[in-house]
Amino acid sequence: LLEKMANVSVKEAALILGVVAACYWNSLFCGFVFDDVSAILDNKDLHPSTPLKNLFQNDFWGTPMSEERSHKSYRPLTVLTFRLNYLFSELNAVSYHFLNLVFHAVVCIVFLKVCKLFLDSKSSIVASLLFAVHPIHTEAVTGVVGRAELLSSIFFLAAFLSYTKSKGPDNSIVWTPIAVTVFLVAVATLCKEQGITVVGICCVYEVFIAQGYTLPVLLDTAVQILRGKGSIPFSMLQTLLKLIVLMFSTLLLVVVRVQVIQSQLPVFTRFDNPAAVSPSPARQLTFNYLLPVNAWLLLNPSELCCDWTMGTIPLVESLLDVRNVATLTFFFLLGSLIVFSVRYPGDSSKTVLMGLCLIVLPFIPASNLFFPVGFVVAERVLYVPSMGFCILVAHGWKKLSNKSVLRKVSWVCLVLVLFTHALKTLHRNWDWESEYTLFMSALKVNKNNAKLWNNVGHALENEKNFERALQFFIQATQVQPDDIGAHMNVGRTYKNLNKTKEAEESYMIAKSLMPQIIPGKKYAARVAPNHLNVYINLANLIRANESRLEEADQLYRQAISMRPDFKQAYISRGELLLKMNKPLKAKEAYLRALELDRTNADLWYNLAIVYIELKDPTEALKNFNRALELNPMHKLALFNSALLMQESGDARLRPEAKQRLLNYVKEEPQDANGYFNLGMLAMDDKKDTEAEAWMKKAIRLQPNFRSALFNLALLYSQTAKELMALPILEDLLKYYPDHTKGLILKGDILMNQKKDISGARKCFEKILELDPNNVQGKHNLCVVYFEERDLKKAEKCLVETLALAPHEEYIQRHLNIVRSKIASLSPAEQSSLPADGVAAVEEKKKSFENSKEVKNEKKTTQAAINKGQLKNKKRTEKNSMDKETPKKSTKEIKDIEKKRVAALKRLEEIERILNGE
Repeated sequence: LLEKMANVSVKEAALILGVVAACYWNSLFCGFVFDDVSAILDNKDLHPSTPLKNLFQNDFWGTPMSEERSHKSYRPLTVLTFRLNYLFSELNAVSYHFLNLVFHAVVCIVFLKVCKLFLDSKSSIVASLLFAVHPIHTEAVTGVVGRAELLSSIFFLAAFLSYTKSKGPDNSIVWTPIAVTVFLVAVATLCKEQGITVVGICCVYEVFIAQGYTLPVLLDTAVQILRGKGSIPFSMLQTLLKLIVLMFSTLLLVVVRVQVIQSQLPVFTRFDNPAAVSPSPARQLTFNYLLPVNAWLLLNPSELCCDWTMGTIPLVESLLDVRNVATLTFFFLLGSLIVFSVRYPGDSSKTVLMGLCLIVLPFIPASNLFFPVGFVVAERVLYVPSMGFCILVAHGWKKLSNKSVLRKVSWVCLVLVLFTHALKTLHRNWDWESEYTLFMSALKVNKNNAKLWNNVGHALENEKNFERALQFFIQATQVQPDDIGAHMNVGRTYKNLNKTKEAEESYMIAKSLMPQIIPGKKYAARVAPNHLNVYINLANLIRANESRLEEADQLYRQAISMRPDFKQAYISRGELLLKMNKPLKAKEAYLRALELDRTNADLWYNLAIVYIELKDPTEALKNFNRALELNPMHKLALFNSALLMQESGDARLRPEAKQRLLNYVKEEPQDANGYFNLGMLAMDDKKDTEAEAWMKKAIRLQPNFRSALFNLALLYSQTAKELMALPILEDLLKYYPDHTKGLILKGDILMNQKKDISGARKCFEKILELDPNNVQGKHNLCVVYFEERDLKKAEKCLVETLALAPHEEYIQRHLNIVRSKIASLSPAEQSSLPADGVAAVEEKKKSFENSKEVKNEKKTTQAAINKGQLKNKKRTEKNSMDKETPKKSTKEIKDIEKKRVAALKRLEEIERILNGE
């Protein structure tokens, strides 16, 4: 009969679906807010590249359960559904919200099936509709992380429904539904911890509903047995057997759960739950007062808030506090209902009892009464308890509507409640549209929570509105003067506003609020681990001053001394040590960090940079490769490893280097440096057309790209397209008028191709204005004098050049040629003497000199510190300024030698011509 009554018709299901859709359609337009950021956006367990086993080793937020900072919330099946969302739509919030809406509709339909076990059909629909529209559920349905509540509830209710089928004919035991119940309880618990409480509801159902016992009957039976006047009835023995099986299964689940959290409770601070660290009687009075607060939220959900931590609800510190009246009233009403439900037989008492069970038992884990939790009040944890509340309301409505006098009033009130609740839910959904709207709505309800002021500041900070964000952060410090995080936020914002002095003052205030080290006591047990970032932030700030590097290092070491497993401190210290030119110590810091986390691609990348500093490119490349094994699209590792391969001179590595650069430009299509270095690789492979195309693309993205402009001009000059190089050089010199090599190349082309001696002279004179000791520029000016038939001036110029570079044999030979010419010719003949030979020598010489620069004009990009990468340590300059590399590859040396031999042969020919042979 019960099973028949519990069937849900298609019309009823359609009605529930329609109401849920009408109330929550606008949730599809909301983004990822609040806890969604940690659970979805920052959670690597969602990525397909993460092994599935990690879901069962990490907590809900992606933190390994073994780590002290873990919240110990073990919900792998919920994370698995997030991962499925990511697989189909990555981080498109619509799919996540849609699935939540579907799950809520499923819960409402299953709840309707449960209601029909204790209520008539009409009252069951009323209870289900009230549950579907109740505004308290917006946090669980519209907040994506609330999916843990939804999934757990589905299996929670399914487990209970399964258990109701465990009673066979003649009160026999049907074991299959019990086995299914135990399995579903385990699944519910893997979605959220409170799923295990359904076992308690099954026990109450078995004793008071299935067997029909009342408390007086149980007491009377127990008294008779103790007096020896009777034995335990067979039906009661069967009941005990079922309860023992249930309790044993539950105990097994609890043992497994304790093993998963490694017998450690999560670490929460007084900011998360002030009452948890308060002395007696404030702790007990406050925790008991929170019960009527939660009950009031169910009864009157007009003022909802996403965060009830910190100072939202002031502590109840005295027995004389007027709020204790609310606590006493709550316990009086609850006690009265419990007594009524267990003392008297009848359908009404059974309905009330199941309603109370659904309210009380699932709420126990979040009640703070047995162990502290990380919040004061959380609306999402009222999702299951609200089922019991809705059953009680529907049952009360049924009683009223059965009385003819109150029938119309009861219907009007019901419609009014459903309509207003639906409107409130619809309106409340919009609060979850963005972090700014969510936290601003919370501040309207509660202005005494510093965390809310901080979170509005964070939302504005993400929009780069630092001035306004600062106002909210400062307000947070005024609301809660000892909030370390708020002072850190103020310091960071001042830093973003380039107010270094004010930033340091704020960080120093935060540092002064940190508890002192107590020997033998774990630091994290007394403060949130993320508060240690005050040392990192302060050190990062002051190390911008070169004279305070040691002071910064001391701060990093202080953080490490407080938490030897503080990975970020090792990362930041390693970066600082590189800046202090201590690569060996930096290497030690990164190796220590890798002991703590070998799956961090950024750490392997940073270690590769250290090996570059240590002049060990082989080890550097190995570490770049390890970073790419962990994260195949690690942009900086792709870029810098490609450069390292290119500079190794090993032609076998060039295809892989090219592939990595191609992957890099896929990730960073607007970064001209990727295309430039692809062009450099093509030049190495003598693929001139391809090199030209890459260089042009780099210049289109960055018209003032110094290296790309010069090397494209150089490419043209080396491929007999000198006249095409001139406009490129004009652009280069427009942006960089003091580019010496560009001036030399332009002067060479003007002199040798366009025969513009005057233009060439201006180029070389400009070089000497910038650098009077530039041998190349001065020698080329000597050639101009020779072209102008001014042999005396050419001789004087060459003498001066030789004094600057006495080791250069070609200058001496050219000087000898000029002097022999002066000695053998009359003044009249000197004025008509041609000088193409020396210019030609210089053309070849310049080609050789400039070819060396091709290998030198390369860049790397810098990494962001908040990702654990190096900020300032680069392979060369970020803007690709010309720099001489200290080391040439074997291939480069061979190319240089070939060009040197060719230049010498040409030089010998010119000298024979000049000597008249």
